[in-house]
Amino acid sequence: MKKNQLLPLLLFLVALTACQTQKSSRAGFNTLTKKERAAGWQLLFDGKSIDLWHGFQKKELPSGWQVEDHCLTRVAKGGDLATNETFKNFELTLEWKISEAGNSGIFFHVSEDPKYHRAYSTGPEMQILDDDKHPDAKDPIRQAGATYNLLAVSQPAVNPVGTFNKVRIKVVDGHVQNWLNDKKVGDYQLLSPEWEKLVREGRWASSPDYGRIGSGPIVLQDHDDKVWFRNIKIRRL
Repeated sequence: MKKNQLLPLLLFLVALTACQTQKSSRAGFNTLTKKERAAGWQLLFDGKSIDLWHGFQKKELPSGWQVEDHCLTRVAKGGDLATNETFKNFELTLEWKISEAGNSGIFFHVSEDPKYHRAYSTGPEMQILDDDKHPDAKDPIRQAGATYNLLAVSQPAVNPVGTFNKVRIKVVDGHVQNWLNDKKVGDYQLLSPEWEKLVREGRWASSPDYGRIGSGPIVLQDHDDKVWFRNIKIRRL
């Protein structure tokens, strides 16, 4: 083969390999294995559509949330995003990536009753934060992985900003366990004496129904910063 014919072929093969590698690297995103399906897992996001979600206390889907690079992404102001389904006892897994100095969160057992103005009025939150550059990180109960404004993480676990973090939240009859990047960072019992003391003495003292709803949608927070979510999976327990 002539040299002038070899170069275009090599360039084509390099491009083809890169394309296949990229496709392969995304093949495991936003999908369920046969084992997961058999165990009762369901996708809350397939990497293409946001049809399983709606704006918090709204019927429509806010335009501030879009699919970007196979991720459910907060790209502009739009308000919090809630699942169409509600969950009581469940196991949730997902991956998140936050922008520089960014802030967001994951809520559960949220009420969308109009008398509550925010998801955080009722739903406990697992914090999402750039711990290196966001000022909230000065307080341990506001760092990434913390049960926001209540419980600090039990061990450091967050990845550097710009990389994805893996979350697992398990709730069974009010017993909540949180993992961040496969490290257990939270374990508490809703409505226990210890919980009630933390609520009563903290920011949520003025929110009488905080942590008391018992069932509700999963909510992703719009805190004015760009944040990416992928591999959002849940199963009822």
